[in-house]
Formats: sequence, C-alpha cells, structure tokens
Amino acid sequence: MSPRHGPGGRPQPRSGQASDLTHVVVAFDDNRLASELFGQFDQNLATIEKLLGVDVVARGNQVTIRGGAEACAQARLALDLLYVRLTQGHPIGTGDVEGAIRMAEDAESQLALPSLEPKGRLAMAQIATRRRTVMARNPAQDAYIRAMDRAELVFGIGPAGTGKTYLAVAYAAALIERGDVARLILSRPAVEAGERLGFLPGDMKEKVDPYLRPLYDALYDMLPAERVERGLSSGMIEVAPLAFMRGRTLANAVVILDEAQNTTSMQMKMFLTRLGEGSKMIVTGDPTQVDLPPGQVSGLAEAIDLLGDVEGIVQIRFADTDVVRHPLVARIVRAYDAATPAPSAVRRHGGRP
Repeated sequence: MSPRHGPGGRPQPRSGQASDLTHVVVAFDDNRLASELFGQFDQNLATIEKLLGVDVVARGNQVTIRGGAEACAQARLALDLLYVRLTQGHPIGTGDVEGAIRMAEDAESQLALPSLEPKGRLAMAQIATRRRTVMARNPAQDAYIRAMDRAELVFGIGPAGTGKTYLAVAYAAALIERGDVARLILSRPAVEAGERLGFLPGDMKEKVDPYLRPLYDALYDMLPAERVERGLSSGMIEVAPLAFMRGRTLANAVVILDEAQNTTSMQMKMFLTRLGEGSKMIVTGDPTQVDLPPGQVSGLAEAIDLLGDVEGIVQIRFADTDVVRHPLVARIVRAYDAATPAPSAVRRHGGRP
C-alpha cells in the first residue's frame, strides 16, 4: 500500500518542532480484521491522518504512524479501540472511526479511559441486548454507560443526536433480559410546545402515544417485537406519561425519564422521589430546548444544579462534538448554541459514583 499524507503534505507535529517527531509500529493478529480496520482504499487510516495530523502507512497487517508523540499515541489508541470492536464482531464505519479518535483524545480523563482487554488492548463500554450490541462511540457515551452501571441515578444532559435516550433504553433492555430488574418503565412529559392532551383526539393511549414514540422506537430496536408486545401486555414494560408516576413507589425497576427539560420543578421532584429499592433511574434531556411557558423554571435545570454533589448521583454532560447522527446535526447544534445564552454549567463527567 502506498503511503498517504494529511492535508498540506506530510503532517507536522503539534508542537511544530522536528525533535518531537516519532514513529510507532502497530501489528494486528488477524489479517482479515486488519484489512477491515484500515477500510476500503485505507479510508479509515486517511480519517485518522486528517483528524490527528499524523502520517499513517499500512503494509500487510502492520501500521506505521509518524508524527508528534502525543498524536501518534492517540492514533494508536484509536486503532486499538477499533480493532477490539472488530474482534467482537461489530463492523466499523466513519462515525465509529471519528468516535474512537475522540475517545483517544480524551483518554487522559479517568472516566473516559476505556478498560483493558485480556490481551492489553483497550475496549469501549458496550451494552448487549438480544437484537444487537451497542458500543460507545465517544468518551461521553463511554462515561454514560459506565455511570449507568455504577450509579442509582444518572442524568444524561446534552443536545439532540448524542445517543442519550437510545443508550438509556438499550441499557434498560439489557437489565430486563438479564433479570436484574423486574420492570422497565419509560416516561416523558406529555405536554410539549404548548399542546395539551385534552385537545388531541382519541382515548388516553392514543393521546400520549405520539409523545412516547421515540421510546417505543428504541425499545423495538433492542428487543424482538414479540418480546416487547408480551412485556407491554403483562406490565413488565410500561410506557407512560410523567403524570402517571404520581403516588407510586417504583421498586426493582429501571426507570427512564426522557425529555426531562420539559418537566416543572414539582414534576421533577415528584419523579425522583419515586425511586424504590433495587431500582435505577436515568434522566435525559437538553436544557437548551425547553418548551415550558415563558418564565417557568425547568425541573431538569433545577435538579442538575441542586443535586450535583449528592452521593449516588452521576451527571454526564454531552456536547455538540458528541453528536453521532449526520455530521450536519453537530454543525446545526453549534450554530444554535452560538446564538443563545449558555445554560447553567454542568460538569461533563461530574457527580459522585
């Protein structure tokens, strides 16, 4: 394979000093997986070159990385992360490559540092369900999955497209399948953007289903349809508007509150105090997309300020760089963020486990 270079010819080390130039040689055990790792026409290696400013040359099952010491270390880590994904039977695409690079760049953070596999390679956090295995694609997702493992209450806060709801439903489905909890309860505020249930046609189920559709979609993506239908019929899986939570104690369950930015202060307090023995709660939302009437405080914004130092609660903050949808979504989020005042500061990987 012929060597390629990043933008502007051979990449320069980040410090700009020739003395910082180094090279790293990485060998992979499986030639077939190495070929998949490099990508068609070495496109995955080209992405690493472009984003990290290194020169990557592949020959056979080996890769030689040249550039600044820090960038070379990050490129090697990114390749290790992607190779582990392939050894576990998961394909990789452009989004996975970019996610691995972000993971490598953020590896100094202990919460974002992936765990070691038996052979010494690094692995991103993952969630295994009957239909698919979902792997973290960036440091924030990795921290989020690990937080759900160790904490009883997790806040996933950030813009659309970062995987907050999808990963929460995947994690809940995995707990149900393993028998770690007896029930899965999915909830959202049912009043959004000035619309009220009373003005919608149909019975109560028909009124609230449109609001809960994203939760249904994620659930069907994780579990076989017949399993979901049986769970909904038996009550093992419950999808309900937030108003239906009042007066209940939710024990031995995993409970997800989505679109939490549209809760009032009173609703959020009511929801959080439903937590019972043997349960986990996951709260997701974007404080920049509040549909409450003007002047009304978002229950999510208040909760993340009040509960930041409470033991047993972890807050994971996603940014526009963590968007895993179409790249244009990240640019849209950045444009809107630039035009609006910043919400209350929330630590990216804060809280106490």
